[in-house]
Amino acid sequence: MQGFRLGQPIHHVVRGLELFGLAVILIATFVAAGQDVAEMIAARRVTLADLLLLFLYLEVLAMIGAYLQTGRLPIRFPIYIGIIALARYLVLEVKDLEAWKMLAVGATMLILAGTVLLLRYGHLKLPYPETEVDPLAGDDAGRDARRRAEHDGA
Repeated sequence: MQGFRLGQPIHHVVRGLELFGLAVILIATFVAAGQDVAEMIAARRVTLADLLLLFLYLEVLAMIGAYLQTGRLPIRFPIYIGIIALARYLVLEVKDLEAWKMLAVGATMLILAGTVLLLRYGHLKLPYPETEVDPLAGDDAGRDARRRAEHDGA
């Protein structure tokens, strides 16, 4: 039984659940974006907050696409979503926010942007080894590790 590994059936179940979850997120994102576009059309007005919300949806779709392509979820995507969400919050609440709250939100956005820069720098200067093996992965673990390393460095 050379090709059989105990973790493979579990890996297939987990992978199936991941794909199901991604499909649910994908459908929900399309529905939410469609509802928001319909509201913009009905209002015959598009605001900056609306555009930032659409960018949030695009980032979610990009995150799903990246996961399906590489099998990994780059941590940068949720950080991008956080930055856009904070920007949208700032735009929507600017009239009601106290100065220190605006500074806190702005500082948080800068910290997140700095985190993205550090992650990208780390991936370029400290790439994952090509021989990285995932114990739950199938025979393509080496190829998948190379693909992940290339994607994370991009």
